[in-house]
Amino acid sequence: MSSVTSAAPPSAVPSLSPPPAFRGRIGPDARSGHYAVPRRYRLHLSPAGPHCLALAVTHSLLGLDGVLPVTRLPAVPDEPGGGHAALRPLYEAGAHRRPGPAAAPVLSDEWTGRIVSNHAPDILCDLARRFGARDGGRPVLYPRGAEAEIEAVARLCAHGIDEAAQRAGQAGADGAARGAALDALLRVLHSLEWRLASQEYVLGDHMTAADVWLWVTLVQLDVVHRLHLDAAAVHRLTAHPRLWAYARRLAAHPAFGPHLDLDGMARRHHAHCRGLEAAGAALAIVDWAGHTRDRARAEAV
Repeated sequence: MSSVTSAAPPSAVPSLSPPPAFRGRIGPDARSGHYAVPRRYRLHLSPAGPHCLALAVTHSLLGLDGVLPVTRLPAVPDEPGGGHAALRPLYEAGAHRRPGPAAAPVLSDEWTGRIVSNHAPDILCDLARRFGARDGGRPVLYPRGAEAEIEAVARLCAHGIDEAAQRAGQAGADGAARGAALDALLRVLHSLEWRLASQEYVLGDHMTAADVWLWVTLVQLDVVHRLHLDAAAVHRLTAHPRLWAYARRLAAHPAFGPHLDLDGMARRHHAHCRGLEAAGAALAIVDWAGHTRDRARAEAV
């Protein structure tokens, strides 16, 4: 595996807003307190949000339907600040009168009725490490020795793509600042384009958690951030054919595309976004709708 250049400090990880309040981990055995037991834990996800989407994809890739149940939450949070009323009892059980929203994602412990973690990168890693590789047909998403590279890709996605795209489309920012952010974004896309010229996945010939993070970030870039970029900027985004072909290929995978909730993503975005949508950026780069669960059901009828 070749190295990945990070666009953020070494301590950075994909950001959650607000910062996670619960950082419990699933350990290797009973001495860990929380350890891998079938149906002990539950995921609470709203796949319209990027971190929840990453966990939904991971859950499917690892084939955990019979091992770790999932509760699906509404696309648009129903409490002020981005919280979900359904999660409030879990948050209260873990930290009474804790300020801040009862945000998703959440990994809860059915035995205690408390939250283990609401930190998506930790949850993803623990699913892969403690529940993954249950049979030879499942990808090893966190191979030993690849941790630093996976975290570097996650930082690159969070800061080099997601945050740069937000700055490039920020309402009220001056043209120079938006242009600089777009240039930074394009440099990251170009580096990924170059990597995918010689390998099937971000870190080599096998799928890892890095591909989950990158795919979700590309979905967010096209479905959400593109709306605030002008047509010229979007045209420059499309000039990375290998990268978008990679995104389409993963979207066609049964563990990826069916989790897309495009309507929910649109409603979630418009519920909190007050920026103007740019003219000329109406056409999506990828036909994501062709890979959603609803399309799959329609074709099966």
